[in-house]
Amino acid sequence: MPSLNDVIAQHPNPAEMLRNSKSGIYVYPVVAPEYSNWRSEQMAWRDTAVLFDQSHHMDEVIVEGPDAAEFLDNLAINSFSNFDLNRAKHFVPVTPAGHVVGDVIAFREREDKFILVGRAPTCNWVKFHQATGNKKVRLVHDPRSDSRPDGKAVYRTHYRFQIQGPDADKIFEKMNGGPVPDVKFFHVDWINVGSKRVQALRHGMAGAPGLEIWGPYQDKAYIQSTILEAAAAAGVDLRQVGSRAYSTNTVESGWIPSPLPGIYTGGGMLQDYRDWLGSDAYEAVGAIGGSFVSDNIEDYYVNPFELGYGFYVGWKSDFIGKDALVGMKDQPNRKKVTFEWNADDVVDVIASSFRPGEVAKKWIDFPVPNYASTSADMIMRGSDMVGMSMFMGYSYNERCILSLGVVDADVEVGDVLTLVWGEPEATGKTSTEVHEQAEIRVRVSPTPYAREARESYAAQSWRSTTS
Repeated sequence: MPSLNDVIAQHPNPAEMLRNSKSGIYVYPVVAPEYSNWRSEQMAWRDTAVLFDQSHHMDEVIVEGPDAAEFLDNLAINSFSNFDLNRAKHFVPVTPAGHVVGDVIAFREREDKFILVGRAPTCNWVKFHQATGNKKVRLVHDPRSDSRPDGKAVYRTHYRFQIQGPDADKIFEKMNGGPVPDVKFFHVDWINVGSKRVQALRHGMAGAPGLEIWGPYQDKAYIQSTILEAAAAAGVDLRQVGSRAYSTNTVESGWIPSPLPGIYTGGGMLQDYRDWLGSDAYEAVGAIGGSFVSDNIEDYYVNPFELGYGFYVGWKSDFIGKDALVGMKDQPNRKKVTFEWNADDVVDVIASSFRPGEVAKKWIDFPVPNYASTSADMIMRGSDMVGMSMFMGYSYNERCILSLGVVDADVEVGDVLTLVWGEPEATGKTSTEVHEQAEIRVRVSPTPYAREARESYAAQSWRSTTS
């Protein structure tokens, strides 16, 4: 099979290749778009409780063997020295140059067994190092479900659900047959779901803490129906969240889900990695969308400090990219922020599609305007580019469009900047129409944006950290 390097060789540069990808809009597969309506589903994670079905949109890699901990420790910026059993950890690998590859959540089930759950780039990176290294580890890779299964049966190794919201504890107590253990943030314990004993991670994606549970996929229907029955018995208006609303929870809680993997340049290990990746890999078919256009692919890369991950770099550990991060940590790195889009400017962009006879501005879809697997929209202060918007969504809870991104170190919360919306010229992407660019005022806001997220679980996690 041709490699990623073979595909890159057919284009002037990697950035041009990705800007013209025909992969289409990034799809959250299998789960119904809406169960009630996406506005009510968003409100429920603030007001009552929600059920997220996370069974299909993430890759999963099981890593086990006598060298499993040592193997993963060498790939992640955060140390495994304090990674005890029944814990989870945010797992972030970087390249030898210090650029973020991606991130996943790592679960430690045994001394010699870990489960990694998240997007494809990190899972591919782990697979490559297992295939080319000499550590005693075994991998089982369960890729995300097909984006367009066209009626074919879908199977996964595990189901994965998350229940959260202010009324979530009432559901847990009902389905557990009594109070659930007081699980610490990002710790794992066991609870009952009807007749099944399942693992539960204390977590929260949109503000209010909740539990994420998982188990064998063949139990999925039973677990889901038991959760719904428990909610009804507890008198809780539990809303199942469809794929339209699901991805918007991150704009309230502050996680940037899809930075471009920094693997398209560099020799040595990275050259070998691009030769190993196939022409059908995420890294080969993914798309860059947005107003920021550069022929230097490295202009789209980010480092851990920019994403708010710097505080848990394990400086006493040895890992790929450590030397590069040592050189970066005291530099004036960009910082992660939330951009609140000006409502009048957004309405004007939408209104342009209702004026016949003129070229409209780039359509803003609801609730998720992202039209590529990686977004890069210019953030301007006058004539100077001072940041990049990387993921966006409409929050009915906040009644505004929010986006997450990075800005120069001297940009302050409260500053009003300009986001350039739309692409300057036509590309080969099938997810864009003929359009004109527009300028949208954005107010730099805290991350997380949602007060509940800032004042509850975020104080214990990476989401609110910007250095």
